[in-house]
Amino acid sequence: MNPEVTEYIDRLQLPWQIEVCTKLRDMVHQSIPGVEERIQYKKPHFLKNGHYAAVISPSKDAVAFMIMNAEGLDLPKGQFDGPPERKWMKIRDGEPADYDMLSKYLIQASSGL
Repeated sequence: MNPEVTEYIDRLQLPWQIEVCTKLRDMVHQSIPGVEERIQYKKPHFLKNGHYAAVISPSKDAVAFMIMNAEGLDLPKGQFDGPPERKWMKIRDGEPADYDMLSKYLIQASSGL
């Protein structure tokens, strides 16, 4: 794991965001063996074979998890936003996140990378 990503997550202001980002990061590593991670555009980016697979993007009231290469995914209506090639889900404080579902879609989206 990249120490810059660890430092980024540890510096977040809200404890719930640290927890969510840590869980998302662990989920990405479990879903994509050998995934590379780095800070780019001031956010943690995850790459498979040099191609973007996912992004974690905290904001004031949410943590967005973006899945790249999302064309063709059969996503549940109303849970994801974004154009066909990248979809994100916002996780807010106190709302449960379905990490298993996110992992399933991340594996599907990154399988061709």
